[in-house]
Amino acid sequence: MSITWSESTATEPVGGIPALGAAPFSQWREAVRWAVLGELEDFLLRACPAPLHRLGAHDVLRQYATGGKCLRSTFMYLGWLCGGPDDPAALRAAAGLELLHAFALLQDDVMDRSATRRGAPSAHVRFARAHCGIGAPGSSTRYGESAAILLGDMCLVWAEQMLRESGLAESALAHAWPRYDNMRVELATGQFADLLNDARTEPALASVLAIARVKSGNYTVRCPLEMGAAMAGCDAAVLDALGRYGAAVGEAFQLRDDILGIFGSQAVTGKPADGDLGERTATSVVVLAREMAAPSARTELSRLLHRLHLGPAEVDRARMLIIESGAPERIETMIADLLACAENALHTANFSAPMRATLKHMATACTERVA
Repeated sequence: MSITWSESTATEPVGGIPALGAAPFSQWREAVRWAVLGELEDFLLRACPAPLHRLGAHDVLRQYATGGKCLRSTFMYLGWLCGGPDDPAALRAAAGLELLHAFALLQDDVMDRSATRRGAPSAHVRFARAHCGIGAPGSSTRYGESAAILLGDMCLVWAEQMLRESGLAESALAHAWPRYDNMRVELATGQFADLLNDARTEPALASVLAIARVKSGNYTVRCPLEMGAAMAGCDAAVLDALGRYGAAVGEAFQLRDDILGIFGSQAVTGKPADGDLGERTATSVVVLAREMAAPSARTELSRLLHRLHLGPAEVDRARMLIIESGAPERIETMIADLLACAENALHTANFSAPMRATLKHMATACTERVA
């Protein structure tokens, strides 16, 4: 089947982005990120209604939509480049995934009652402060949470609008919509499952990993790659290889996130230093630690996780028990094994050498990150 790329197909690198292999990976990735952020800024200036500007929503949008690493949009654009040329419309379509991510983060912070995001007050906290500052009637907390949810809803709408209005031909977009719908349903399903994700219930590792795949890993790596490649008309072998690569890297990405949730500092992660321990989140690290710990250490760790509040000393003790269990080393081994699976997948289809190298670099960037 032939694919019509866009009204004016590009043949030169887009927006200062060098061609794959023509520059060091770090330079290519940063150029993609800045191009994505430029598209987002332009779109939000047009799309965000003036009344929301006056309520401080645009500043919140910048924090949530343009303050990240743009992993999802980069993976989607890489998927496109597996079968299509450099194209500003494809980049614009990929950029919309950052708004989908903003939607998920806004929801997460309300559901988790997170006070910070990316080193700054979270959206519902900022909106609550604004409500209090103008002396409006009613509960500032309730207003802040409601405003954050509504802004998340708008990001969900805008994400699809940005894809639909990207400039890609309908023949290309038609290949994306079923995958896009499935990704969003899977994300919401993962969020539902995560509502009951509590370390005090002592879930099995398989259950925790399954939630992580649908809530984070798949929509971070596998689904964006497959969407981009499908729009570019890639064949089944390429889509299958990208799917297996993406599933492995996505799971490894979440495992690294679990490590950071226990041992990352607030300066590094932008979240409170007690992280997942303070919220009693049942992550792979916590579950494995409980499985691997000696009986007395397992009992002590469970007792700590059942406390109403963990002070700094209790958090430090819990971290030490997790380290002594050997769980962090096991997670590192799992990450290494997943990266090996991802690399093997890249040799099962006909990828160009620059594409294969870039995907390997992206896998490393996802799993060796410090934030």
